[in-house]
Amino acid sequence: MNIEKRYEFRKRLRQVHQSGRRDPDALPRCSETVIDGSWVISYPSGADGLVRRAARDLQDYFGVSMGVELRLQPGSTAGIHLTLNPALALDGSFELTVTADGVTVAGKDSRGVIYGGVYLEDVLNLREAPFLEQGSIRKEKLVTPRMVHSGWGIDAFPDDHLNAIVHAGFDTIVVFIEGIDRTTTGRQDINDMIDRAELHGLDTMFYGYLPGYKHPDESDAAEFFADIYTRLFNYHPKARGIMLVGESAEFPSKDPATTGKNWRQSQCDGIPDPRPSPGWWPCEDYPRWLAMVRDAVRRARPDAMIIFNTYNWGWAPLEQRRKFLENLPEGIIIQATFEMFKEIDREGLSCAIMDYTISTDEPGYYFTSEAETAHSLGIPLLATANTAGMTWDVGCIPYVPTPRQWIRKFRALDRARTEWGVSRYYDNHHYGWWPSVITDLARWNFWAPQPDLDDLLEKLAVRDFGAAAAPLMLRAWDKWSEAIRHLPPTNEDQYGPFRVGPSYPLIFHPNITRTMADKEIQFPTDPQAHFGHRIIKTFYQPYENINQAPGSFRFPVELCSLNQTRTLWSEGIALMEQALPLVPARKRGKAEYELNLGRFILTAIVTGIHVKTWWLLNTRLLNAGEYPEALRLLDEIEALAVAEIANAESAVPLVEADSRLGWEPSMEYVTDRWHLEWKIRQVRTMIDGEIAAYRKIIRLRRDGVSGPAANPGGRG
Repeated sequence: MNIEKRYEFRKRLRQVHQSGRRDPDALPRCSETVIDGSWVISYPSGADGLVRRAARDLQDYFGVSMGVELRLQPGSTAGIHLTLNPALALDGSFELTVTADGVTVAGKDSRGVIYGGVYLEDVLNLREAPFLEQGSIRKEKLVTPRMVHSGWGIDAFPDDHLNAIVHAGFDTIVVFIEGIDRTTTGRQDINDMIDRAELHGLDTMFYGYLPGYKHPDESDAAEFFADIYTRLFNYHPKARGIMLVGESAEFPSKDPATTGKNWRQSQCDGIPDPRPSPGWWPCEDYPRWLAMVRDAVRRARPDAMIIFNTYNWGWAPLEQRRKFLENLPEGIIIQATFEMFKEIDREGLSCAIMDYTISTDEPGYYFTSEAETAHSLGIPLLATANTAGMTWDVGCIPYVPTPRQWIRKFRALDRARTEWGVSRYYDNHHYGWWPSVITDLARWNFWAPQPDLDDLLEKLAVRDFGAAAAPLMLRAWDKWSEAIRHLPPTNEDQYGPFRVGPSYPLIFHPNITRTMADKEIQFPTDPQAHFGHRIIKTFYQPYENINQAPGSFRFPVELCSLNQTRTLWSEGIALMEQALPLVPARKRGKAEYELNLGRFILTAIVTGIHVKTWWLLNTRLLNAGEYPEALRLLDEIEALAVAEIANAESAVPLVEADSRLGWEPSMEYVTDRWHLEWKIRQVRTMIDGEIAAYRKIIRLRRDGVSGPAANPGGRG
């Protein structure tokens, strides 16, 4: 694999249609229609821009992926014919009909034609040839909207990427909004973005980062919210709606169960108020605040979707959450995160899920109780489903390559749709998305009729790696899909070693200082990054929570789980290494990237093991009362630091081979060569400085040292 420069992954991301899809040895069956260069792509002469775009996209697909050049022929019904059939039942639905001498893609509407064209490409990619079985199939969307943030860069949607989003199965883009023409990246022409998305058949949703710190009972509240929300939607009238979440929509609640202040000000004379701030509690007056926002938005757009995410108080008792839902104003869609706060039993200890993860495939009590209650009250539901294939399990990779685990989750999501009507998805957060086997499985699954996903996965493995290598690749994925189930998705891990992987620093706990400095160090990130270092906690420690056992109880148990993850992940890598020589040359690149991704994830797992062990050793060192014990622990700590340096060094060629590794849209690059070398310098400096100094400190009394030298950190 070649060395990639920063952001070079975007060259691959813009290649929506992949070359080399056609198997040169494939022969048609007697029941198949063969599409060759004599065919055309036709559509009615009065077709709108979306239908014409679908025709041009298919033309590009056949040329790039199948090696067949087809002409466009408007005003005809010959060849591959794209048309409308308003008699179809559901918006966005389509029917694909294949006869001996023609193919028809008929959509309920223009977007249905686009979706039908993508489905046609999918079928041909599985066949690996321009051969189609004769017959007819009608497809209807089971989930809409499927909303996705950019995988190109935060709030960045070039046309190529919009096309990739449609091909990945999403129908709505999400933009962080801070004001008129203002996103997290600064000033943008948002109306142009909305228009360009519409030309690809995509809606645009806003994710609100807007000021709203006003109580709805205040006399000027209506004017306050109109000045923000009505003006916003008057200026951006095509925006489909807005998403709100407690942590970004705090207000001065009068609910005595809360502080009544935002979380940064929830203290008195420096004493923290133990009550939650309003963004983290289902306040009794939150429904009135939401009604005020709803009314302000709908003065400008009466049919705007208004979505409110309750996950910030998913830990609260059902009784409190139910009261909030019972008083929710009409016209609000409730959003809940599928796996949040699910309690995992590890050797009798409660280990709760604190953020987005694929380590579990079943919903937690928060989601099930929220969905069941909302459904019983007739409140529409949206799931934070993460079916774009990415979570916070490893925060700087393109996707989590554990397809069997994703399949298990998709089936659980299907049950939620059937039982509670959860048919709207927020498919990723700002960590982005990447076209992968996971997006392929999801795209097929959320349309009726649904395929057998296990059978489909086998076909996708053959498509991507060839028939000889596919069995080994599937076994490797199975190992990884089991490994991920042992990964502990804790706050300290997801904001620590698993956020950035092997570039995560090791900080020596004894505080040898003349300035009384804090031990936390700022992780180096680009100044223009939206979050950057603010979502990376470098001084590893347990973040305790009332929903889980203490860190000192959990860590030894979680280490056992992580070692299981490491073993299984390594076995998957070994299987993939066996498969690689069997992959045909035209598919070798995809296999190499998959293996490289797996190796990088292993380095993150190793860092996670080292860091958790590091905390345990340092904690024991701080409480050591005898010289031999302290010196033995220091030896173990130094050996662990040396092992982690070797782990970081092993990651350098991996990130150089794939510039998407070590990058996340809101943090930018956090684990490229520079950051790995920074981490190695940091650990070596710590070994030569702090650890060496602490050896001297341990020996002070034993060696009979006295006087000022016994207090090297003193101030005189």
